[in-house]
Formats: sequence, structure tokens, C-alpha cells
Amino acid sequence: MSTASLVFGIVGGMFGILAGLLAMMVGGIGSAFDAEGSGSVVGLGFAAILLGVFGIVGGALSNRSPGAAGIVQAVVGVLGFVAISLFWVLAGVLLIAGAVFAFLSRRSTKGTSHDDEYDPAAPPELPAVN
Repeated sequence: MSTASLVFGIVGGMFGILAGLLAMMVGGIGSAFDAEGSGSVVGLGFAAILLGVFGIVGGALSNRSPGAAGIVQAVVGVLGFVAISLFWVLAGVLLIAGAVFAFLSRRSTKGTSHDDEYDPAAPPELPAVN
């Protein structure tokens, strides 16, 4: 499950960066035509690029710390919708799915015990001689 979180986080973050660039382009075109509020669209597009980078970081955290990865991906997924709304649909869905997989992998590895693993430093068990 942590591999799925890793993949969804990285791909979602890349789509988030592309969505931010698209929003900046739309804001730039609006600014060229003196549209009202186009400067804020450019600023929110820049914020979306940063959120995409944080989404990639959240995906990269999934193997070492799945709980933190899930929180980062979920927060970034929601904040991207706040920043650039419909531009963020694909990235947001992927990041939120990555957060779900990160939380599921955290739950599945939480109670794992490694007591029965082979220990090379332990002395070998010898068979009983009758």
C-alpha cells in the first residue's frame, strides 16, 4: 500500500504543478486583456505549484512515515481545490487517493511483530542427541 501512496503522491504532485502552470497561464492571458482579478489567479497558480511540490514530498514520505505522508497528501489535496478549484481536479483526486493508501498502509503495518525473524547473531540450535 505504501508503494501505491508513493506513486499516487508523485503523479498527483506532478499534475498539480501542471495545473498551477495552467492557472498562471490563464491569469497571464487575463492580465494581458486587463481582466479584473487576473493578478490573483497568477498568485494562486504559483501557490498551486508549491502545493504540487509538497504533494511530491508527501508521496516520497510514504515508505518511511506513512502517517505523515497521508496527512501531507490530504492537506495538499484539499488546499489545491481551494487555490485553483477545477484546475486541481485530477491532482486532487490522485493526492487524496494517495493519502487513503498511506493511512491504510499505516494501519496494516502498525501491529506487525518481527519476533520470529532469523537473527544471524544468535547461536545455532543444535539437535538433541539421544
